[in-house]
Amino acid sequence: MRILYQLLVVLFMMLQGAAGQPFNPGVLDPCVAQNGRCFPGICRRPYYWIGKCGNGWSCCRRYVEA
Repeated sequence: MRILYQLLVVLFMMLQGAAGQPFNPGVLDPCVAQNGRCFPGICRRPYYWIGKCGNGWSCCRRYVEA
């Protein structure tokens, strides 16, 4: 079943390319997907570290107080 799903995705991408439309799967950066920003070095206040960006920088998110 998983192979069928992957084949359908490949077919869809091929049809998009044949129609001349670029295929944009959406946000690929996991830092942006977590509402974060990439900073060189360590995260400073009011941000805290949530991971690493693709370029080696720190992925930081702003503190939210309730």
